[in-house]
Amino acid sequence: MKKKLTFLGIETSCDETAASIVQENTNSTPRILSNIVSSQIKEHEKFGGVVPEIAARTHVENIDFIIHRALEKSKKKIEDLDGVAATAGPGLIVCLNVGYNIGKSLAAFGNKPFIPINHLEGHALSPGLENKISFPYLLLLVSGGHSQFLIIKDLNNYKQIGTTIDDAVGEAFDKTAKILDLGYPGGPNVEKFAKLGDKNSYNLPQPIINRSGCNLSLAGLKTDVLRKSKKIKSKQDKYNLAASFQETINKILRKKTEVAMNSFRKEISDNSIKSFVVAGGVAANETIRKNLEELCKKNNFKPIFPSKEFCGDNAAMIAWAGIQRYKKKLFNIEDNIVKSRWPLDKEAPFLKGPGLKL
Repeated sequence: MKKKLTFLGIETSCDETAASIVQENTNSTPRILSNIVSSQIKEHEKFGGVVPEIAARTHVENIDFIIHRALEKSKKKIEDLDGVAATAGPGLIVCLNVGYNIGKSLAAFGNKPFIPINHLEGHALSPGLENKISFPYLLLLVSGGHSQFLIIKDLNNYKQIGTTIDDAVGEAFDKTAKILDLGYPGGPNVEKFAKLGDKNSYNLPQPIINRSGCNLSLAGLKTDVLRKSKKIKSKQDKYNLAASFQETINKILRKKTEVAMNSFRKEISDNSIKSFVVAGGVAANETIRKNLEELCKKNNFKPIFPSKEFCGDNAAMIAWAGIQRYKKKLFNIEDNIVKSRWPLDKEAPFLKGPGLKL
């Protein structure tokens, strides 16, 4: 009988301390035995954003307990594991080091393989935690630090067809929340207060919307929100601006996603295979989900969204990615360092900064 692989996953790339035990069933589907996430919202709330030194110190304080809790809930011990996977990048170096080093130590202590995982790959493969999904598929990865369109051809075979040239979508949400004094965390609060506003109140820019390709630019949108916020006279004006911002993001994503869908069709000859996955923290936004679900229906794509608990940073996706890499022996000694930047598509050009000719 085929052995059930069991992995410990550890995630500390930013401000969530997470550990998870995931077991692969004999039919290659996952069974999540535990998924523990400790948020640092209270620690960073008064600063309006993540402070790396505080995040790293909090990881150090919490990581032992979180891993112990994950093992306890799963009723597993280190000796029961087949391997340990930990996020090695991209992310905040001081934070990555915490989970990476304890993961490597636990693996050495238990004489288990240690597999460094790309955080973005964790998100890219996260739909597999709940859905039987086959390669290839189109992925929109939207989070606080990344916004990319990728064709997921196979494990370790990713083609980037679009990215942001400045702010990520989640970053634009967070900065808009700060501009409008909506509180922390920014993204969920923009969504919350946008429900109280009129999405058609403000006409906001959609940078590079008519340029070819599916690259994104959001810095100009954020700047216009700042400019218009100085003329706000009431709470209702604030809510209206939040709603208009969110609606503009939806328009941008809708337009650029449709371009990405066309690119996917040209790249993948089998047109019967058309799954569209949205992953990352921003994928939890209900209006964005609804907007993209409608677009999928129009373009004959199957929409796949992870459950909200798997949209944000979590260790279940890291454990699952570790299992997939272990099975195919895709883990190399050169990956055994933490990296602040670690693109999924190493051949993709680095597009970051204003004024680029696209």
